[in-house]
Amino acid sequence: MLDRTLRTVDELIASGLAEEASRAGLEEVAARYAIAIPPALAGLIGEPDDAIGVQFIPSAAELITAAHESDDPIADLALSPVPGIVHRYPDRALLKPLLACPVYCRFCFRREQVGPDGGLLSEAELAGAYAYLSAHAEIREVILTGGDPLILSPRRLGEILRALSDIPHIEVLRIHTRVPVADPGRMTAALLAALEIEKPLFIALHANHARELTAEAVAACGKLQRLGIPILGQSVLLAGVNDSEAALGELFRAMLRARIKPYYLHQLDPAPGTARFHVPVERGREILAALRGHISGTALPTYILDRPGGLGKIPL
Repeated sequence: MLDRTLRTVDELIASGLAEEASRAGLEEVAARYAIAIPPALAGLIGEPDDAIGVQFIPSAAELITAAHESDDPIADLALSPVPGIVHRYPDRALLKPLLACPVYCRFCFRREQVGPDGGLLSEAELAGAYAYLSAHAEIREVILTGGDPLILSPRRLGEILRALSDIPHIEVLRIHTRVPVADPGRMTAALLAALEIEKPLFIALHANHARELTAEAVAACGKLQRLGIPILGQSVLLAGVNDSEAALGELFRAMLRARIKPYYLHQLDPAPGTARFHVPVERGREILAALRGHISGTALPTYILDRPGGLGKIPL
């Protein structure tokens, strides 16, 4: 098994996850979009175009931008009053303390912003974000996203969570992450200690295929659950990954076995170069209708569309 994250085209070719003949196109992709495939996920890839590989291995198809695709498909930038904050709904706000991730998904709607050296908020910017949140008493929930907040140092993450907890009108905190599946070894005692706060904290875990929920990933989730932190499952409907009744059904069952509540199934956001992952809404509805009655109601997430232009989520 690999012992380090694959970050370059040379490393992808050397590992057998890309062919030398594809080098020129992949180098062009790498110049625009970040690459990172950690060992925990690289070890799950059988073929480059399997349900795991297609999510993370770059493709020259990413250089083709369709007419309906946008650099900022859900208007994060337009709804950012201060650096690091996105305020789309009256009672909720996003805080993006960094824009780096343990793995870079080829369908990410923030793919124009995220990268290994991107977007770490300075102390002054964090102070500005806290000031904004403090000044808006209608905000009851803050969602830490990015990037992946769980790759922050435990000290930094703990400081952020404590600062948010000290704002009286903020009642609930949430962290969106892929760390338990992408790098389960990061779930250290120090990180877990940083997550032990008084205010309610939820984790939203991004997983798109049942094979991502390995024994190591489930064990990492168990560490969070033993702290009393509920875990919600978030997935994106993706062609070639989970666009069948069998694949989605097994994903949702695997989540329940890991005590993760399937929460949202996202319709793909139209970021540049992601058309190969698109599944028509009608097919998504058909799959969920076919599953209803054949799996537990607790296993069925809400199928949602994040409307272009920052108009927010609606159920499909």
